[in-house]
Amino acid sequence: MPTPLEAIRLKLALAVGENAAFDGWTQKAVDAAAKQLGIDQAQARLAYPKGQAEMVDTYIQGVDAAMEARFTPDVIAAMKIRDRIRALIWFRLETMAPAREAVRTGLSIFAMPQNVALGARIGWRSADLMWRIAGDTATDYNHYSKRLILSGVYGSTLLAWLEDQGEGWSETSAFLDRRLAGVMRFEKWKAAWRGNDLHRPSLTRFLGRLRYPAR
Repeated sequence: MPTPLEAIRLKLALAVGENAAFDGWTQKAVDAAAKQLGIDQAQARLAYPKGQAEMVDTYIQGVDAAMEARFTPDVIAAMKIRDRIRALIWFRLETMAPAREAVRTGLSIFAMPQNVALGARIGWRSADLMWRIAGDTATDYNHYSKRLILSGVYGSTLLAWLEDQGEGWSETSAFLDRRLAGVMRFEKWKAAWRGNDLHRPSLTRFLGRLRYPAR
């Protein structure tokens, strides 16, 4: 259960991003968001982080929360995994559209040396949430490989979206489809490789060859 300040922070998050498109990631954006939502300015200032990187992080938490609220299990139940992931990524882009320039600035903030690690953690967190919403329950190395791959797909799609000036973001849509198609081909190859005992690394065979080398 979130504390009252945490609840205020999350309520402010998306509105702060929208205002940051005009006011930058500053206290001015927080004040404008508070006024827009009818939240006491003093409480808003107390609840929302002061540092730019932390402000962007909180905004992304707001995007994550909106995505989780939208894609309930019954909403995605009839969708294939690929379609689930695509819908989740596209929803994020649509949610961030009013804050597009602020998102661009936010990526620049995370590119600063002191914020790179935080940016990587945030990217991983969003990818993990997308996979969990999509129904992934992997606990082996696939848990990590899926999130790493999705982080790359989402990150590159985000950059394509920021540069896409076309109506309906058609170039971004096509780019995302190509990236997801590549991932699906890789997943099929990986599944086939795992299913072939001849190609699986075997510690027993490896040690046996060390002891009895082939002649």
